[in-house]
Amino acid sequence: MIALFRLFESWIDPFRPLPSEAMPKGGVAFLLFFLKQARWPFFLMLIVGSLTAFVEVTLFNFLGHIVDLLDSSDRETFFAEHGWTLFGMAFFVLVVRAATNTLMALLEEQTIVPGFFNLVRWQAHQQVMRQSIAFFQDDLAGRLSQKVLQSGMSAGDFMVNLLQVAWFIVVYAVTTLVLVADLDWRLGAIVAVWLVLFAITARVFVPRVRKAAKDTANAYSGVSGRLVDTYSNIQSVKLFGSLKEENRGSRSAFIRFIGQLKTFTRLLTSIRVVMSLVNGAMIVAIAGMALVIWRDGGISTGHVAFTLSLILRLNILLNRLFNQLNGLFRNFGTVQDSMETIVKPVAVQDEDNAPALTVDQGAVEFKNITFHYGKAGGVIEDLSLAIAPGERVGVVGPSGAGKTTLTSLLLRFYDVEAGQILIDGQNIRSVKQETLRRAIGMVTQDPSLLHRSIRENILYGRPEASEDELRDAAERAHALEFIENLEDKSGRKGFDAYAGERGVKLSGGQRQRIAIARVLLKNAPILVLDEATSALDSEVEAAIQENLQQLMAGKTVIAIAHRLSTIAALDRLIVMDGGQIVQEGTHNSLLTNEDGLYAQLWRRQSGGFLQAGLQTDERVNSSVS
Repeated sequence: MIALFRLFESWIDPFRPLPSEAMPKGGVAFLLFFLKQARWPFFLMLIVGSLTAFVEVTLFNFLGHIVDLLDSSDRETFFAEHGWTLFGMAFFVLVVRAATNTLMALLEEQTIVPGFFNLVRWQAHQQVMRQSIAFFQDDLAGRLSQKVLQSGMSAGDFMVNLLQVAWFIVVYAVTTLVLVADLDWRLGAIVAVWLVLFAITARVFVPRVRKAAKDTANAYSGVSGRLVDTYSNIQSVKLFGSLKEENRGSRSAFIRFIGQLKTFTRLLTSIRVVMSLVNGAMIVAIAGMALVIWRDGGISTGHVAFTLSLILRLNILLNRLFNQLNGLFRNFGTVQDSMETIVKPVAVQDEDNAPALTVDQGAVEFKNITFHYGKAGGVIEDLSLAIAPGERVGVVGPSGAGKTTLTSLLLRFYDVEAGQILIDGQNIRSVKQETLRRAIGMVTQDPSLLHRSIRENILYGRPEASEDELRDAAERAHALEFIENLEDKSGRKGFDAYAGERGVKLSGGQRQRIAIARVLLKNAPILVLDEATSALDSEVEAAIQENLQQLMAGKTVIAIAHRLSTIAALDRLIVMDGGQIVQEGTHNSLLTNEDGLYAQLWRRQSGGFLQAGLQTDERVNSSVS
């Protein structure tokens, strides 16, 4: 049996690569995109569903036949006369029915649920991972993960219910219509009217159910996203005493969800009431007509039993079908809601057959670049900057000057709207993004760590590094001592201890030292430091600066800092303001221009604020005295 399980479980590979064709928009096209990748299991499910419906109808035919045999046979000779007939019926029930049910169970539970459900989830995840940084900045992480995970379950449930339940009932209904009409056309006519009324009811309610299901799924995602956002930022919530405000916002999200859910459930109740009336009228009509035809000698007692059994079963199945239709379109609405997020166009894409970036020297050039974040103006306008191989360049300026945007464009988190960015003469838009980012090591002001072990976080830039290289990088980043003393709540220690979500279990300085160790280990030819030591105390910063100087040797460096003292010794300083380069030169040359922006910033950081504070204190003291 285990071998049979494994056979069906291996039919669909859940980690099948995402096809090269674009993931389509539209709920039906989205489903077909995945269905084509698992067509044969679903085709077999279609066949087995038809056989199962035929088997179920045959059972009621057996029942009618047995009633006729009982009505016309002698009790003492009943088994002697009809033993083989009864044996054939028993064989059919025990073997054929069991075989079709077993095959359907294997297809659903061993092939579709673990295979198809996770194929959809995995490829939806792959599609989302292709998206640019802006995609993730514009949405909530909890909402995105919810849509990726629910897309697989909803798409799988939709297809299973469509083929296993809806298709089964359609085949059953058509077979019932044919068999009953064969007994008497009047019975067939009533069944036909019943099916037409069912179709009309479905036509009226299904579009409304589909829209309500989609709106409900969207509102549910909003609740999920709101809660994840609150839990992820619980420190800020506690710090500002904003519990009431957060509960008010969460309550609003719940109220919207509950309102949509009420609209949806009202439709479901209306459907049940209408179907109860229609089905009740049809059962009475068919039962009455069958009895009239029996009285007139048109059909036998067994035929009456057969007809009434079929009809009562059909009533149950049609009610079930409507319930399944509700589930079908609830799932379809969820798929549509997920699809609208997952299938958004990817803003930053590799060109077809893009080559890998090769960095021999590390020259970087920003050539007449313009970038507005898609707005009418602002940020960076027609900026040009050439950085020689191995040159160490500091970028300074007031907040909002465009410093971090410049490095984001170099990493191709966004595409420039005009101009080019070249590395060793290669346009970064023409090479693979993955190889571009492999060539750049970066430490940010607020480094983000994964909720994994410290070892995994440091090795993230170079997974193949040895244990000695790992420890050396941690020691050079002055992180080894505190790492060896770490222990998480699960008892994992040292490099095996988990950092917590986004590194929340570590202090800001510890997170930054882990990030520095990571970039030391990566050892990329181009280095970007965005306030890389801002979270460190002066003693640790001074110790790390020495190792950073060693790391910078032979590399092209772009360092952003608000504390000018940390970059004053670099080869060249670029001063930005309003998306433009307004000054450039060495630290000493820039200080000679006393009216320049750099000199103003330097004076403020070299005692300007302190001096202003002393003058204020003097004025206060003199007024008091």
